[in-house]
Amino acid sequence: MPTFLTPGRHGYNVRFSRRRPDSIAVATSQYYGLAGGGTLFFLELAPDGTTLLEVQKLEWSDGLFDVAWSGSSDGVAACGAGDGTVVIWRGGCAAALRVLRGHRSEVCSVEWPRSHILSASWDTTVKLWDPESEACISTFAGHSQLVYTAAFSPHSAATFASVSGDGHLKIWTCMEPVRPAAVVKAHDAEVLSCDWSRTESHALVTAGSDGLVRGWDLRRLTTPMFTLKGCECAVRRVQFSPHTPSVIAAVSYDFTTRIWDLKRGCEPLETIRHHSEFTYGLDWNSLRPHQLADCGWDSLVHVFTPRSLAAL
Repeated sequence: MPTFLTPGRHGYNVRFSRRRPDSIAVATSQYYGLAGGGTLFFLELAPDGTTLLEVQKLEWSDGLFDVAWSGSSDGVAACGAGDGTVVIWRGGCAAALRVLRGHRSEVCSVEWPRSHILSASWDTTVKLWDPESEACISTFAGHSQLVYTAAFSPHSAATFASVSGDGHLKIWTCMEPVRPAAVVKAHDAEVLSCDWSRTESHALVTAGSDGLVRGWDLRRLTTPMFTLKGCECAVRRVQFSPHTPSVIAAVSYDFTTRIWDLKRGCEPLETIRHHSEFTYGLDWNSLRPHQLADCGWDSLVHVFTPRSLAAL
């Protein structure tokens, strides 16, 4: 299993490039994100697939809590930082390409699938950015507590979801920042992550500090479609597989990565235990079937294919 150590830096998220199957970006922070700086690592899988190689590392004066590759520019990535900025870097360049300023607190989520960037912050807002002009296009202020994740719909460029410490999942249209299009109390706890199904435009999944993963149908938000159990602590990130619509992966503060297949029920198909601290970051490789990356506060990044999916 390819593994990379980020010495003195604790992993917050990991993302595969959507253009190059062997390119990976990892956002990290010193001192568990409580103090010190942050480092963005650009990594590459070696040709033999057994080793992760460091291509470049870029330093920032505050912690880096998320990373997203640009959907329109090759080799460019944005990070959410502890000083409230969104920092944009181009691989091969030492200095930041652009710095987007506007949040009043930590930026813990960034998305960049198309031309615009979406950021979510501890200041309870979500912002939509034009990275070329460095201008904030809109601010969405419907949550009462910090916003952990904001995610664009892969089916509609003008739609996104957000989840918050207030327990709510909210659906927004980019043209209407004043009020969300839909709201549901998703968990009786903080909601830390959400993701859209790649095949069903009405389906989302949420994950909470209650250790639960829940599926939602936008056509009927009164009750969840399913509830997945198994995690012993908060679930930090959750993602639908881009290759098998019924498969979901999640990482938890119980040091695990878990795999579910909805066709086989609501119990985990596999529990992966290769971290010794909070498992914080997660991403599927959209260009290589069933390959996952995760990272944790133990400073380790792993790239692997779950055994339960190897035969699919």
